[in-house]
Amino acid sequence: MMLFDNVSVLLLALAIDIVIGDPNWFYRRIPHPIAIIGHMINKLDLLFNKPDLKSLTRKLLGVLFIIICLFITGMIGWAAQLLLKSIEINHYIEALVVSIFIAQNSLYRHVRNVANAVRPGNIIEARIVVSHIVGRDPSNLDEAGVCRASIESLSENFSDGVIAPIFWYLIAGIPGILMYKTLNTADSMVGHLNDKYTSFGWASARLDDIANFIPARFTALLICLTAIVIPSTKGFRALKAVFNDANQHRSVNAGWPEAAMAGALDIRLAGPRVYEGVPVDGPWMGSGNPNLSGNDIYRSLRLYFASNISSTLILMLFLFI
Repeated sequence: MMLFDNVSVLLLALAIDIVIGDPNWFYRRIPHPIAIIGHMINKLDLLFNKPDLKSLTRKLLGVLFIIICLFITGMIGWAAQLLLKSIEINHYIEALVVSIFIAQNSLYRHVRNVANAVRPGNIIEARIVVSHIVGRDPSNLDEAGVCRASIESLSENFSDGVIAPIFWYLIAGIPGILMYKTLNTADSMVGHLNDKYTSFGWASARLDDIANFIPARFTALLICLTAIVIPSTKGFRALKAVFNDANQHRSVNAGWPEAAMAGALDIRLAGPRVYEGVPVDGPWMGSGNPNLSGNDIYRSLRLYFASNISSTLILMLFLFI
């Protein structure tokens, strides 16, 4: 019964996100919950992460840090779930809350902005726009590099920002989705391989890998299956790219949706790049064309949109089980 309730709430939440998304006018006046979570993480980071301590001590403090972060948001989520049960229209309010933590609309818009900037050939503007959605340094990217970076971000964030929140809400309701978003935000803030965070952010990064393990693989499968049935994409080539390339990626999870997207569009993603000023000689995902244009971003957005429809149809099937 709980799964049925969660699915019906989730379908409504997805509809709300499609129609409303993250309205800028609203969040200019009230902080977004993710921003509040980020503020909490930053305060706890300053409290626990002391650079003069030994590596092992910092690693242990990092474990304590992420446990405290997850405990705080887990308890808030549990209290919210309990409170909603006492409200007559709780399903509608819960759907509104859940929609805040699903990024299908905002992800589409952010990546489309890159495509719109690339099309006129304005590389400077395109680099600025893509810098908002990637972790690498885009200052030296050419047009093809900007396009690859945006499609990689679309692929990875389809898993992290859409499928994983859906998965953890289905598993554990509001506490589940809130704790997942806390973990994912913590990883983005402290899960870096540098002097400040290699030890302290170790636990956050490893837990994030675990939390995204199933969603990343399901996202890849979803892209592959969707690519089989829609025109101009290659589902079986996507499956081949996943089997050949996904495990070669520097990330245990990101390679799966990236390889699927690369194979489906017959392009090449990942490869060498620069993170935080450090060159990274990463392997390529896919074996297609690496010289991409703005049109390839639009192609990836069409596949992303269709894959979201596929995930919604799968959720609707649960209502009849």
